[in-house]
Amino acid sequence: MIIVNKRNDKKIASNVKHANTFVLRLFGVMFIKEMKGMDALLLDPCSSIHNFFVRFAIDVIFLDKNFRVVKVIRNFKPWRMTRIYFTARRVLELPAGTLIDDIKKGDQLEVLGV
Repeated sequence: MIIVNKRNDKKIASNVKHANTFVLRLFGVMFIKEMKGMDALLLDPCSSIHNFFVRFAIDVIFLDKNFRVVKVIRNFKPWRMTRIYFTARRVLELPAGTLIDDIKKGDQLEVLGV
């Protein structure tokens, strides 16, 4: 799965793992040293995350039901929790520092190759 920002056609991630079951969402990127075999994880459904038992910082994009950006958090460090974003329906997690700088609240993302 590929995710692109429709505003500027920039690719955000090209090898996205879809965590759409309770178990996949529960474990997410916990207990691993790095994101191997993927460059992002899409948690669906999800409106809040924690970074407990995660060994590295991540960049986070909260998305609404239409893949519009609700909130962007860069360099989300281990052992933290976010607040609940009530309009969010999905969360995209990427390794810290990989998120393009010009993504912002309100951007429309597009999923390709589903």
